[in-house]
Amino acid sequence: MSDPQSSPLVAPAGSSRSARKQHALELFAGLPRRYDRMGAIMSFGQDPRWRRALVEAIDPKPGMRVLDVATGTGLVAYQLAARGCEVVGLDQSVQMLDLARSRRAGRPPLQGRIEFVLGEAERLPFDSASFDALSFTYLLRYVDDPSATMTELARVVRPGGVIAMLEFGVPPAAPLRLLWRAYTRLGLPLLGRLVSPAWLEVGRFLGPNIEAFHRHQPDLERIWRSGGIGAVTVRRMSFGAGLIVSGVRDGNGPV
Repeated sequence: MSDPQSSPLVAPAGSSRSARKQHALELFAGLPRRYDRMGAIMSFGQDPRWRRALVEAIDPKPGMRVLDVATGTGLVAYQLAARGCEVVGLDQSVQMLDLARSRRAGRPPLQGRIEFVLGEAERLPFDSASFDALSFTYLLRYVDDPSATMTELARVVRPGGVIAMLEFGVPPAAPLRLLWRAYTRLGLPLLGRLVSPAWLEVGRFLGPNIEAFHRHQPDLERIWRSGGIGAVTVRRMSFGAGLIVSGVRDGNGPV
């Protein structure tokens, strides 16, 4: 599948981006070069650990065909490919995909097992039931209708296939929640300011955005079940600051 080379800030044909999605696209445009390192630093080293847990939730086996949505710089996609999977990484950011593709040059054994395509989670350019499993990272906060997006993600997974996500959480214990809020409101902007104006914007944005998402979408399990996904489990990591949610595509779910 070829990748459109149009500007990522212009909606592709047949797409109408909301203000939320447009802001997300602009927010990530200046981040790819330092994205992996800053993600690890800002999370006190937890983001790489959470991504490994996401891969384990998929339980990848050689020969599986896996779709990694919101693949970003390809961190999860390359881990899946290293486990023998045939991986398609999808993202709406041209800049992120450019960096993800550039990494194939240093990984010759993986070049035939991984492909990156431009696209949106709400309108996946794939046939129904065409993947054995699906992963996604930090996605639902950036879509307008999480339930509809989950239905679309489930559509492309075969019945019985695993779907798993990584998302930021808010610690449930009050003392830890206060520390988390202080760090996300003060520490993250300070770290971002030391790097670049783009990262300063991210530092200001993340804490309120994460908290608002969980305040308005308190029942992630219900959202997943409404999309045709059963056996949903939620794993809280790092005192609740990271969430791994996984489930199994129902055989009789919506298609």
